[in-house]
Amino acid sequence: MPKIKTKSGAAKRIKKLKSGVFKRFKAYKSHLLGFKDRKRKRNLKKPTLVAKANLKTIKRLLPN
Repeated sequence: MPKIKTKSGAAKRIKKLKSGVFKRFKAYKSHLLGFKDRKRKRNLKKPTLVAKANLKTIKRLLPN
């Protein structure tokens, strides 16, 4: 059985932590920032964890 390749796009955006959870950055921070308030933009900067509902998909994208 051949090895499963890592999806390079996912590898650039998602990191696996030592605890086994996945860290990702939030969307909607690249454009149309004029009407978003400071608090919202500041919170979009912070990384967050991948939701439980998406873990199965992420593990398939990042097999290592």
